[in-house]
Amino acid sequence: MSLPPEKASELKQIIHNHLLKMNIHGKIQEVLAETVRNDQGPAHRSLSEADFLRALQRRGIIDDVMKDLHFTQEVTADAEMGSPSKPATHFVDKNVTHLEKTNIDPSRRYLYLQVLGGKAFLEHLQEPEPLPGQVCSTFTLYLHFRNQRFRSKPVPCACEPALKEGFLLEIHRDGTGSECKVPAGVLTVGLELYPPLTETLSTDIISTQQSLERQRTAEKERLFLVYAKQWWREFLEIRPSHQSKMVKIFAQDENGVNRPVCSYVRVLRAGRLLESPRQAARFVSLLAHEKAPVVGGGGGKQEQWCTLMAFLCRGKGDCEDHATLLCSLLLGFGLDAYVCVGTKAKGTAHAWVLTRGTDGSVTFWESVTAHRYLHRAIDPDAPPLAPQPKPSSPYRTVGCVFNHHTFLANCQPSDAVELCVFDFQNQSRWKAMSEEALKSVCAPGSTTSLAPLPPLCAPSLDPAAASNQLELEMRYLVSEYRKDLELATVWDDHLSYLLSSALSAYELERCTGVSCGNEEFQDAVRRAVPDGHTFKGFPIHFLHRNARRAFATCLRSPFCEEVVCCRGDHVRLAVRVRVFAYPENACAVWLMFACKYRSVL
Repeated sequence: MSLPPEKASELKQIIHNHLLKMNIHGKIQEVLAETVRNDQGPAHRSLSEADFLRALQRRGIIDDVMKDLHFTQEVTADAEMGSPSKPATHFVDKNVTHLEKTNIDPSRRYLYLQVLGGKAFLEHLQEPEPLPGQVCSTFTLYLHFRNQRFRSKPVPCACEPALKEGFLLEIHRDGTGSECKVPAGVLTVGLELYPPLTETLSTDIISTQQSLERQRTAEKERLFLVYAKQWWREFLEIRPSHQSKMVKIFAQDENGVNRPVCSYVRVLRAGRLLESPRQAARFVSLLAHEKAPVVGGGGGKQEQWCTLMAFLCRGKGDCEDHATLLCSLLLGFGLDAYVCVGTKAKGTAHAWVLTRGTDGSVTFWESVTAHRYLHRAIDPDAPPLAPQPKPSSPYRTVGCVFNHHTFLANCQPSDAVELCVFDFQNQSRWKAMSEEALKSVCAPGSTTSLAPLPPLCAPSLDPAAASNQLELEMRYLVSEYRKDLELATVWDDHLSYLLSSALSAYELERCTGVSCGNEEFQDAVRRAVPDGHTFKGFPIHFLHRNARRAFATCLRSPFCEEVVCCRGDHVRLAVRVRVFAYPENACAVWLMFACKYRSVL
């Protein structure tokens, strides 16, 4: 196999750099000197090239070179196109090979992290071996380093999972985030620096710097805690009933670290991955809502807010996780956004998002569903017969609001949402924390314990392929279900295709709140259904792509069962699936079953 000239020269340069790194020239000189000394005798015979090669082989020099120098034919798309190395702002799924490690931009510094295996994942100590062909639970390792994100290939869950991956991380001058305090298991890793440093710092200097950083962070956090306690005492002095208000200053993250709630919100710009605030709300609502698990009974709620990286990797979280992410995205879109902490119906603790318009209008955003509510406060001092706005939102009380640099506690006589006036400049209604105090512990880079903000990742899912696959599975499940009922199944491909426009209109309405396209769909159906025939349709929405689980959910509806189990004359069935992919591979899955049949009087 011949290489193009530019590739050949590149390969020579790679080998040359590798030999320099191994100090191969110095080793050759040592072997040459030793061979000359050993072979000098009475005969003074001259050394041949074969003698020298045998000497190199005896010393293991050749074996060392070949062992360290691995080549592969696999190259990245960037290398094929000749583009320079860039910081990874997207997921990298494959292992980084030795050839790719050495073929890097020499003007940048990289850390090659090798995961060599895992152990002590004790929750999976008794995990049974999966049967052949059986789907098993898997581990996936997610990494976030500065503005770079990576994930490993999934491996079966086990006490000692076979996690073996390599990741090339670009080094920056600043540090990274904190480690988890409560380990889930142990990973064996190896770290290599590319290119290697010519001068290294002593261990004493590094440990001293780390100690100074930890002390500085601890002092900042101590001073903020002292300030927060004093601020809370002043808040209680305003009105004794404030003790019962939902004023949340600190929240515990997934690592068991108590952090100011303002640190969970940042200005997050999605680039071209999201086009508008309402599309951002739709994206957040597609991440599953799941409360943190509680060990033991009692009915209490687990105290845990997820950092953004953990929330995105899990793809699910509680209402606080949804609210902080949505608030971060709305701030990125230039809105005056805040997270609200309070209660909804039946006194259940809840968090949602509030935005204030330049005209003074206040809008609530429910981050779990993407619903929006325009807030109009009731005037308690108005005459009894004066018309008052009716509450439109499901929220009952609000104790505090916050974003990345503001924290305000509600000190109005009542914390009822319907009576609340969101005039944050009015100190008699809202007690604010010092922005400087918040900035000292919540601003990016203010403390070493504060993790940097990860970038959003573009979806890697192919929506068309996922739609086709799920639709084929649904056709199979319907046919098998009808076969058990001794019913034949005849599919109408044209009618199935017509359902697409309805599903597209449903998703557009969820994103924008505007209904459009329904008139065209109805007209197309009227043309496709002959006179004397009846049409029935059943649309439904999911956040997953599990066909059997979705079909079981559909059959719980009598309307769906009526369509799927349709009996009659000249029955034709239709099904259409549309998968809409969003960042982080969050999916909106729309499914519609339909049938047409001849009406019999």
